[in-house]
Amino acid sequence: MKVVASVQVRMGSGRLPGKTMLEVAGRPLLGHLLDRLARATRLDAVVVATPDNAANDVIADYCAGRDIPCFRGSEDDVLGRTLGALRMMQATVGVEAFGDSPLIDPAVVDRMVGVFLEAGGSLDFVGNDLTTTYPPGMDVEVFSVAALEDAACRTDDPAVREHGTLFIRQHPERYRILNVEAPPEHRHPDISLEVDTGEDAQVVRAILEHFEGRADCTLDDIVRFLRTRDDLRVLNAHVPRRWKAYRMEHA
Repeated sequence: MKVVASVQVRMGSGRLPGKTMLEVAGRPLLGHLLDRLARATRLDAVVVATPDNAANDVIADYCAGRDIPCFRGSEDDVLGRTLGALRMMQATVGVEAFGDSPLIDPAVVDRMVGVFLEAGGSLDFVGNDLTTTYPPGMDVEVFSVAALEDAACRTDDPAVREHGTLFIRQHPERYRILNVEAPPEHRHPDISLEVDTGEDAQVVRAILEHFEGRADCTLDDIVRFLRTRDDLRVLNAHVPRRWKAYRMEHA
């Protein structure tokens, strides 16, 4: 069994173009995300999946410079791009590490992979984002590549395929799905740690600069810091989140 994290990133973000390569604390946000994933002990490999147009060559070049595998595929068909990346890596278990989550805690990744593996094949999908209990930006999905292949065969709807695992999440009658809720100490759905907008980038920049770009600062560390900075906690609290249309905000 090979567990591979697929990181979907592109330069063409509608609200904050080029965010994935935004330089913060000495490296691009993608670099921070990759550094943190490298600390997850239950991943066998990480692959970056980016669109195959010229605008995203900068991402491919960055990956080449770091010796990170990079798959190039369709910009709009995220399901197909994810599947292509995982097939290239000969993965049997896929882990979706979202490109807008440069602060992802590797311990959260390990917990989610652990839940999936310890189920012994009785689950097709484990996620902590069917309901929002962790801070947004700590979202992780783990699934069998076989389930994603099945989903890819069953939908041609571009509106579904652009959201990767959405077909699986929408069909609990077909796939064995489990949502994992945050433990009490991590139950902060009101703290936004993702990067969608300029306000989000300001929050993440302040956090990364406070911790001097270190990849070993944990979710607990980040929450403790934000408790001393109410100005940061409210800075992006008003930002509309598109994912809210696909899940419950709170369990």
